[in-house]
Amino acid sequence: MSISIIIAGLITGMLLGVFGSGGSIITMPALLYLLDVEPKSAIAMSLGIVAVTATITAMQHWRHGNVDLRITAVFGLFGVIGTYFGALVGVITPVIIQLSVFALVMYAAAWKMLKPEGLSKAQQHRSAGAMAVDLIVNNNELNYAHIAVHGIAVGVLTGIVGVGGGFLIVPALVLLSGLSMKKAVGTSLSIVSLKSFAGFAGYAGSVAIDYQMMAIFTIIAVIGSVVGSQLGHRLPADLLKRGFGGFLLLVASYILFKSVLFS
Repeated sequence: MSISIIIAGLITGMLLGVFGSGGSIITMPALLYLLDVEPKSAIAMSLGIVAVTATITAMQHWRHGNVDLRITAVFGLFGVIGTYFGALVGVITPVIIQLSVFALVMYAAAWKMLKPEGLSKAQQHRSAGAMAVDLIVNNNELNYAHIAVHGIAVGVLTGIVGVGGGFLIVPALVLLSGLSMKKAVGTSLSIVSLKSFAGFAGYAGSVAIDYQMMAIFTIIAVIGSVVGSQLGHRLPADLLKRGFGGFLLLVASYILFKSVLFS
């Protein structure tokens, strides 16, 4: 068994457990650069690995009461539709475009997560309130139409660039739906699992997939997710948010310089 698979699998699982995302951000580059998997195959295998790992990790968060099943159902349903069709587009999209979009969207998500920390407390409360109102109707129920639109948009991107979409879902749930960071993490995992399965289905049959490597990677990732989930429940929400944003900046920079500027 390759040490690269062990390391990448553990990191993938821990990121999913702690942040509710980040699995594909590590898995896809690991398959691509460490294990020499062809780019489109790496995208497909990454989706499959994250699908299984996120499902198991989401169940752990659900037991702690940190999964909003209503948002999961709406966001997940429309996210699955968007992801499946996004994957069909991804099969024929040039790799350079996929990786460029991958990095740029991570920068945008990182900015969204880090920006509130620079505001005053009064501004943070006002900003959060304004965004919450945007998704709440007069009877205090979530605006599911709005959530559905976000689900489709994130889903399409998920399918094209081969990521579970958690790095977009978590900021959306925190900044737009008004969920706490910990509940956003758990809910994100449940959505990521659904969309990743759909994305994998969109690629399966169209690209070569090493199922043995996928199985080994997934088992190790699941072990890491158990550790990450327990750690995430013990960390302050503010620290989770800042750590998540910083992580996105780091990986986006690596992807952009390694895969795009020096390709």
